[in-house]
Amino acid sequence: MTDTSETYFERLVDEETLASYLEGELGPAERYSVSHHQEGHSNETLFVTWGEKELVIRRPPPGETADTAHDVLREYRVMDALQGTDVPLPDTLLACEDHDVIGSDFYVMARVEGDVLRESEPERFANHREAVGHELVDSLVAIHGVEPEAVGLGEFGRPAGYTDRQVERWGKQIEWASQVTSEERAVPTLGKVGDWLEANRPESHPHTLVHGDYKLDNVVFAPGTPPNLVAVLDWEMSTLGDPLADLGWMLSYWRDPKDPEPAVPELTSRFMEREGYPTRRELVARYEEATGIEFEDERFYRALAVYKLAALGEMFFRRYLEGNSDDPMYPKMEERVPALAERARRIVEGEEPL
Repeated sequence: MTDTSETYFERLVDEETLASYLEGELGPAERYSVSHHQEGHSNETLFVTWGEKELVIRRPPPGETADTAHDVLREYRVMDALQGTDVPLPDTLLACEDHDVIGSDFYVMARVEGDVLRESEPERFANHREAVGHELVDSLVAIHGVEPEAVGLGEFGRPAGYTDRQVERWGKQIEWASQVTSEERAVPTLGKVGDWLEANRPESHPHTLVHGDYKLDNVVFAPGTPPNLVAVLDWEMSTLGDPLADLGWMLSYWRDPKDPEPAVPELTSRFMEREGYPTRRELVARYEEATGIEFEDERFYRALAVYKLAALGEMFFRRYLEGNSDDPMYPKMEERVPALAERARRIVEGEEPL
């Protein structure tokens, strides 16, 4: 039910029109090429060579999307505001609302040299595994330490009630996706987890800038050793809210040696199970020490993270069923979402501890 890669690429970008836009903004270039980076599973990423510049373009996927998903200009706004802070970021260059260029909003940033850790660790990190976890936590601490008013983000979100809205929002995303996916199969455990989250929301939470999708494969480590985290990517879900939601999300992707088999093996990195990497509890301890924020209600935040993963998977599955993605992961969500729902249930019931 999906397009061929060539057809889908043509839906993502009109190379001639994009070239005219870039020439007008950046000047002429003798070298020009565009390729589709297919590692991500939400907003689309294009790699562009423009003369001597290596660029990245971010745009939403084609077709209908959930109301609040895929806001790339919001992503650009926060990254642009954080330039010059302690948060490691690529240089932001251009933002475009003219859909005549490539058919959607998009933005342009500089491409950062380095490694994104997904399936495996770089060999050079074998003797520096603890530092990988420490760098990951420390950059999250930097994000949560930003003073929003000082960087022009004082009105970037409504931090009060953020966690309540998260439960409501992701429930609605599941409802949106289920309008189509329920015709293929139902996932009743998701509803039960949603009810538990609704009944166990924390009464209050700290207020900070939050990334919204903070995890190991959304950061870039520079070449060389020791590990040096030089860029945090994928800010489309950022806002002002509850920092513990970021922490729970990061931990949902971090594996300990004792963990059960992953619910989505295709998207799960397992190398941090090796000796030398910090455990989740050690990451939490480092975060708590640096921020003074205690990770209370940890079952809630970890279950919320997996619930959100399941919601995203269900949205992906809808996009596949409607023919609006060529991502080979999307059809697998038919089985992976029920597995995620079961993982969330285990966390809720204490069967998968921190």
